[in-house]
Amino acid sequence: MSGEVEAHVRGVLSGDRAALGRAITLVESRRLEHRALAVQLLQALTPHTGRAHRIGITGAPGAGKSTTIDQLGVNLTARGHKIAVLAVDPSSNRSGGSILGDKTRMAQLAMDERAYIRPSPAAGTLGGVTQTARETMALFEAAGYDIIIVETVGVGQSEVAVAGMVDFFLVLMLPGGGDDLQGIKKGLLELADMIAVNKADGDGEPRARQTANDYRAALHILTPQSLNWSPPVTMISGRHNLGLAELWEKVEAHRAALEASGEFAAKRRAQAVKWMHAMIEERMRAALRRQPQATTRLAELERDVRDGRAMPVAAAEEIISLLKI
Repeated sequence: MSGEVEAHVRGVLSGDRAALGRAITLVESRRLEHRALAVQLLQALTPHTGRAHRIGITGAPGAGKSTTIDQLGVNLTARGHKIAVLAVDPSSNRSGGSILGDKTRMAQLAMDERAYIRPSPAAGTLGGVTQTARETMALFEAAGYDIIIVETVGVGQSEVAVAGMVDFFLVLMLPGGGDDLQGIKKGLLELADMIAVNKADGDGEPRARQTANDYRAALHILTPQSLNWSPPVTMISGRHNLGLAELWEKVEAHRAALEASGEFAAKRRAQAVKWMHAMIEERMRAALRRQPQATTRLAELERDVRDGRAMPVAAAEEIISLLKI
């Protein structure tokens, strides 16, 4: 292990926030030499990972994800927990730029010494989920953060990707009439370990209660993904800190139920294998980008496929045959 990697290891394990930031930047880098160092770093830190509670939170824009995470995080740090938030930012498809405004949207947590917020641009990654999210979560764990929250952009396939890397998947919904249920993907409800109807305060409380009842009815006709847990539906107000204590009780009850049955450990093992396959696929894409002959031919084949001169399956086979991994 190189001296540079040893310095990163010492910094992360000591809980040094600046060192943690540098380590995350290293694992996010696409430079080949940085990837080699990142692999050494993660391997060295492996014995110190796996102990955090990993929570995914999704919801449509405007559902109040950041406000809820901000207040929930403050509640948890007050109870002695160390919270890390990985906020996957929407990035411009055209420029690759990212807003990276999470620290302003989570103002309380940003000032909390027991919390760490890491904005992570999602440009060019599946469903808006950064390709290094799992690696960043491992660094959080090694640095001593016992609760990790991953906030998704709430679009595309990001929910599926995040649900596959966390222990508990919370879906935030807005109060609305029964007709709004038609716009909710069945697949999203099937991923949820709990649904929370947010902004259930003041004049919005009756509407939120009706919406919660609608979601309970919808979940009732779906087969739960776990035999040991039926997803509850609750009402909260992230802005006014209503229902968040009860929400966290359900998160802890979910973990207790799955640990007792052995499902929690089995899920973690399956996620580790999925992580391996994801890294293999990413390395193959990186190998393609590094080979001029393959990238040049790829551009030509894209035109041929677009114009109907070549079948996609034949073009794919040709590119694969050019890869030298």
